Amino acid sequence: MTEIIQEMIVSSGIAGLTWKHAVMIIIALIFIYLAVFKKYEPYLLLPISFGILLVNLPLTGIFAPPTSMEPGGLLYYLYQGTALGIYPPLIFLCLGAATDFGPLIANPKTLLLGAAAQFGIFAAFFGAILLGMTGPEAAATGIIGGADGPTAIYLTTRLAPELLPVIAIAAYSYMALVPIIQPPIINALTTKEERKIKMHMQRSVKRKEKIIFPIFTTIFVALIVPAATTLIGSLMLGNLIRESQVVPKLTATLQDSLMFILTILLGLTVGAKAEAEIFLSLATIKIILLGLFAFAVGTAAGVLFGKLMCRLTKGAVNPMIGAAGVSAVPMAARVVHQEGLKNNSSNYLLMHAMGPNVAGIIGSAVAAGVLLAFFG
Repeated sequence: MTEIIQEMIVSSGIAGLTWKHAVMIIIALIFIYLAVFKKYEPYLLLPISFGILLVNLPLTGIFAPPTSMEPGGLLYYLYQGTALGIYPPLIFLCLGAATDFGPLIANPKTLLLGAAAQFGIFAAFFGAILLGMTGPEAAATGIIGGADGPTAIYLTTRLAPELLPVIAIAAYSYMALVPIIQPPIINALTTKEERKIKMHMQRSVKRKEKIIFPIFTTIFVALIVPAATTLIGSLMLGNLIRESQVVPKLTATLQDSLMFILTILLGLTVGAKAEAEIFLSLATIKIILLGLFAFAVGTAAGVLFGKLMCRLTKGAVNPMIGAAGVSAVPMAARVVHQEGLKNNSSNYLLMHAMGPNVAGIIGSAVAAGVLLAFFG
């Protein structure tokens, strides 16, 4: 009987539990709390946190690769969609079907604000190089500044797959923390008078323009930055399906059921890569801090370019909309709108901020393509 009890203890998960596992389990529980009770990006943070929990429970074999004796764990097979870069482009396909590029088409100059906000990516990239990271590692770290989770995952799986759990969690964490991170930066770089600026109504965008836009954008980006074609092509196909208005069932499927299925699969498998031995290291802290730096610089660059545009247009542009140039859609645009209301209760900036916000999606995908072309 004693031998049986000893064997049960040795083969139990408790015997394999280390302090690192315990720390990761606590982190997973904190993330679950933030997702459920604080509603911080719950659609992604909830599956990511549960993936962290599952992989750090010892001896479960849930992420084990197949052997001659065992078929392998469930999450090992589901993860192949992440490792092979399949899930992120499919999410871009769904995102395209849910995105209205009308505000960008109506006010094309806001594309420059989306481009300016990508400066944070390259600032963090060079910062990472100075801290001793390799080119691929620096590129994967810098892309966090785009505040675009699927793009960060897609680039990291190709350049530095060993950094995937840290990059993914940092990227989605900063997306969720947009309402906390951005307002202080916006307020520090703008005056109260600038924040009060009201922007005029945009022109109405014709259906033909919305149909031509994804086709033209795909051709243009593919010819200039071929490495960005996978993400941009997926995004624009989804948008063309939406704007064509001839396949409403496909649009509904992409916007709802397929998006949610992919979100679960991506979040769960990314979280499951956050194993204690990988995640708890000095390199992780370095990446998280660099990611925060990238996001802050991107926000600041967008606002500063917005100030320049404000002066060039003689006060026709509220510089705060530049902060929406990071591709955290639509959170960044909502933050700008809320800051506008705080300074002027009749200042409705949401639709104006959506222009640079959706431009940021394109900008981060193009930036990822540039980095992939150099280091892929």
